[in-house]
Amino acid sequence: MNGSESGFNPAFNIATIKQVVNEAIERVAPVSVRMPTPTRLRDLIRQIRAARTAAEERSVVNKECAYIRSTFREEDSVWRCRNIAKLLYIHMLGYPAHFGQLECLKLIASPRFTDKRVGYLGAMLLLDERQDVHLLITNSLKNDLNSNTQFVVGLALCTLGAIASPEMARDLASEVERLIKSPNAYIKKKAALCAFRIIRRVPDLMEMFLPATRSLLTEKNHGVLITGVTLITEMCENSPDTLNHFKKIVPNLVRILKNLILAGYSPEHDVSGVSDPFLQVKILRLLRILGKNDAEASEAMNDILAQVATNTETSKNVGNTILYETVLSIMDIKSESSLRVLAINILGRFLLNNDKNIRYVALNTLLRTVHVDNSAVQRHRTTILECLKDPDVSIRRRAMELSFALINGQNIRSMMKELLTFLERSDAEFKAHCSSAMVLAAERYAPSNKWHLDTLFRVLLKAGNYVRDDTVSSTIQIVSSAAAERQAYAAMRLWTSLERCAVNGDATEKQPLVQVAAWTIGEYGDLLVSDASAAISMVDEDGVDDFTQPSEEYVIDVYQKLLWSTQLSIASKEYLLLSLAKLSTRFTTQPSQDKIRVIIDTFGSHIHIELQQRGVELSQLYRQYAHLRPALLERMPPMEAPGTGGNAAGDDATEPDAMQETDALSSYTLSQHQPSSQDALLDLIIGSDSLTNGDVEHTPVPAQPANNNTNDILDLLSGLELTPTSGGGMTNVAGLTGLTGTVVTGVPPASIVNNNAPPSSLLDGFFGPQPTQTLASETITVTALEKNGIRVVLEALRGGDTVTLTMRAVSQLHTLTDFLFQAAVPRTFRLDMMSPSGTVLSPKGEITQVLKITNPSRTPLRLRIRVSYTVDGNPVLEQAEVNNFPADLFN
Repeated sequence: MNGSESGFNPAFNIATIKQVVNEAIERVAPVSVRMPTPTRLRDLIRQIRAARTAAEERSVVNKECAYIRSTFREEDSVWRCRNIAKLLYIHMLGYPAHFGQLECLKLIASPRFTDKRVGYLGAMLLLDERQDVHLLITNSLKNDLNSNTQFVVGLALCTLGAIASPEMARDLASEVERLIKSPNAYIKKKAALCAFRIIRRVPDLMEMFLPATRSLLTEKNHGVLITGVTLITEMCENSPDTLNHFKKIVPNLVRILKNLILAGYSPEHDVSGVSDPFLQVKILRLLRILGKNDAEASEAMNDILAQVATNTETSKNVGNTILYETVLSIMDIKSESSLRVLAINILGRFLLNNDKNIRYVALNTLLRTVHVDNSAVQRHRTTILECLKDPDVSIRRRAMELSFALINGQNIRSMMKELLTFLERSDAEFKAHCSSAMVLAAERYAPSNKWHLDTLFRVLLKAGNYVRDDTVSSTIQIVSSAAAERQAYAAMRLWTSLERCAVNGDATEKQPLVQVAAWTIGEYGDLLVSDASAAISMVDEDGVDDFTQPSEEYVIDVYQKLLWSTQLSIASKEYLLLSLAKLSTRFTTQPSQDKIRVIIDTFGSHIHIELQQRGVELSQLYRQYAHLRPALLERMPPMEAPGTGGNAAGDDATEPDAMQETDALSSYTLSQHQPSSQDALLDLIIGSDSLTNGDVEHTPVPAQPANNNTNDILDLLSGLELTPTSGGGMTNVAGLTGLTGTVVTGVPPASIVNNNAPPSSLLDGFFGPQPTQTLASETITVTALEKNGIRVVLEALRGGDTVTLTMRAVSQLHTLTDFLFQAAVPRTFRLDMMSPSGTVLSPKGEITQVLKITNPSRTPLRLRIRVSYTVDGNPVLEQAEVNNFPADLFN
């Protein structure tokens, strides 16, 4: 009987058996076996990239992270490597993946190389500074550093260099030092790079690696040589002692570099026809460090640098890179002059390259080296000026800066012509910096005063509103201090520009020019319209004479047109209005006087309060106080530039070095005054020769003659900011009595007008100073005066922009009456003085007074003081300059 007859089906029975067996396995198998196969990294990347919105992407990532967490909890070791790889990709996208740190450690402990590779990569990306995790990985690293497989050792070295904490570096530094001596080149270069990272993290371990590092230069493997040179460079940059130690290897480096240059074609190291440019660049950089400020080391490398500069192929960027490093090395070491010229000529060839990056690098390097050999850079001046026309904004900026660095007394005329052309065509972002630099260069190297004035006026004309405020003030100062003939020339030249602006309607685009022209014409308008102006040559430096002498009425018409303009700024109208008022004392015809008065009267109802106040006050000078107008509006005395000794420039024969750029923060700006003025307040502004701390004058106070001349207030306009005490020792300013109806018994700080600022209201600042707040911290005591039994000390309370000084005066011998303390500061400061505690100083008594000094620029404080008092009926005057305050007083 066969199976079919008995009803037995073998196929059916086998399938049934398999089903039963599978069901039994399912019942007894662990859960992890039933889990689905995890998504591959490639599929995860596709899913994330297919997400159309950020929310959809987050959903995919969160779902995958949840699955990875579940596998970590189930200790799934089969797919751990794949899950960590996916986790690293998720970390790269910016999602949190720190929960995979311990799994990375488990992979590192795996005997399989593929697991170790992913585990170490994960440790470098995911590991934080937790002490326990670092302790665990330190043990794993130590085990792998002693592995017999070079690739495992390499993984451990790379990871140690990437994540080494100071503690880990100290624990494993000895292992790294041992591996540097390994005969295996692969391990040796990895160990050298790891040592480089360890030294950067823990410089104290540098000494441990010194013996092994020097031996790296004897290797023939280029990879070991590069890592050795990199390690030595890091050591030399961080330790002067190590730098001196490695100066002995200069001949070895020269030999290696020479072999690279003279070596034939080597396919293993050749890059665009250059033998191992990476090693050459590393060696050149190390030679630059070793040869800096060392004549002997520099001498040893001069020849090889010349060979590199002349034998390197320049048709490819690889060669240009080596030449660039060579140039930097030549300029940094104590090289020969011919070698420096060669280096600068290489940069000059770079300027002719079509590659914009190479031209930019050349300009940048020339700018850094122009102070080393200016004459060699001057040979490429034409090429540099051509770069001013380059369409690339970065190249134009570097070319502009380099052009200003090349200006000297010989090429000032030609360079200024080129820069003026550049200023006219340049973008708005260049105009402010370029105009200021041109003003400084003209002031320093001007061949004559006439050329100087012409250049300043052209800068104002071409730069327009981009001219900085300091340019306006410096130009006014130069015109003020010029000779009478030059002042007339300036007034005529500026009148031509102002008239053109009014006619063309572009005055709103050249408001700094309008301000300078208004100030100059207001001061010297009589020279503009007088017959004597015909004798003055109006031919400018370019041989152009476009001046036509105007009538008084025409000048006023131009002023009226500008004042009625709705586009001019308030500051420009203030200049024009005050200038028009001054012209009323310069012009002589009655029609012009009447016209000026009508224009000024209209401003009495101006919508802007500043101009309205100015119009009302100036109108009063035509009515109730007409007798004061000629004196109040007379010509101002010459202003002094900061740092000058009081001699006004005004001669074409002035040497260029007489116009050297000076430090405006290191000197006081004093006014020229008539010697007949003996007022104590004005004397303090005038001062004597600069007094150092301790040089004190002790002179009787001369009698005060009655002085009603209103020049006193004009003399105050260009001096130091000075605040006398509010007691009876203040000086009366009689010139303002008629204007205000009251006698002003003191000049508060705000009334000391800066000539370089826009003209303010005639009554501005005659109200008390506003209180300022000072941050109290440290008290500093400075002795200001100690002589003839009187001692004056200043206690400074260190603060921010504002410092509080407390003056304490003590008399040890006599009783002093009428005690008066006065002080003055440079114009960049603001000084507020409170009332003194008294005017009678008895022996063992004390007078105190509080001074508040505001210094926005936070420059060192200099203070000029004057102390006057009466002893036994005899007036005494003592003065000194205090300049020994700490430099960081304002912090």
